[in-house]
Amino acid sequence: MILKLRQREMRPRAMLCVALFSWLSACTSVPLREGASLGSYAGMSPSGGTLTKARLRVDSAPVLAAQTVRIVPTSTQIGSGGFDPKDLALVTNAIDRALCTDLGDRFRIVAASLPADLVVHATVTDIVATNRAAAAGSIVASLGGTAAGLGVPIPRLPIGLGGLAIEAEAVDKDGSQKASMLWSRGANMITTRARVSAVGDAYSLSSAFAADFSRMLVKGKDPFKGMPAIPSMQRVRASLGGDPKYDACKAFGTAPGIPGMVAARFGLPPTWTDKGAAVSQ
Repeated sequence: MILKLRQREMRPRAMLCVALFSWLSACTSVPLREGASLGSYAGMSPSGGTLTKARLRVDSAPVLAAQTVRIVPTSTQIGSGGFDPKDLALVTNAIDRALCTDLGDRFRIVAASLPADLVVHATVTDIVATNRAAAAGSIVASLGGTAAGLGVPIPRLPIGLGGLAIEAEAVDKDGSQKASMLWSRGANMITTRARVSAVGDAYSLSSAFAADFSRMLVKGKDPFKGMPAIPSMQRVRASLGGDPKYDACKAFGTAPGIPGMVAARFGLPPTWTDKGAAVSQ
């Protein structure tokens, strides 16, 4: 009798897990294509995770021997995609800020005027725009579900999801490529909060790219293999709006912190709380 009751209790949970997995897998497909910013595209191997597509290459020995990193501001190669230049600048700066913070776990980040063992540069090769009307509808549904006291997450509408594609490399003092990555990921219905902005999803996904690329350099190996690392205290502090570990990272401003989290919860555009770069780059 007890076994039957437990089986009945488990069925709704199992059905919920299946539903959540199907919702999670419903995401925007962003092509993984080569741009024109990397010194070489040779020798890259397919990789990635459940949500992320990637190709990468890393020379472990020189990467692990490196101690200092300089970050070249992220550029874009998406042509006239109809995006507001201010929005694009916010996305590229968010990538740089996240890279600076995450790489700071192992490397010393130096200013743009100083030499470094590794020079890192990323390029945005594609942004799939977020449909603002669909995002607004998802936000209304989510807030309505919260107000009604429902115990399950309300997924986003399965339309108008955005995405992001980036390529990046790390070169040594002689300009020889030591690591490279092609990366793309689309927003999904569960884990990517809807924001009423054409670059809302691209902005949210920028930190995911930075985490993957930084982990490749910090560990000197494929970042998609093994267990995810627990965020360091300096990363947690920076994400809450605190000063970065290294002065060189101040050029990319500080994270929106708690106000940014509140804004994301209510689907507000990132421009409302993210002040962008601290200085002209």
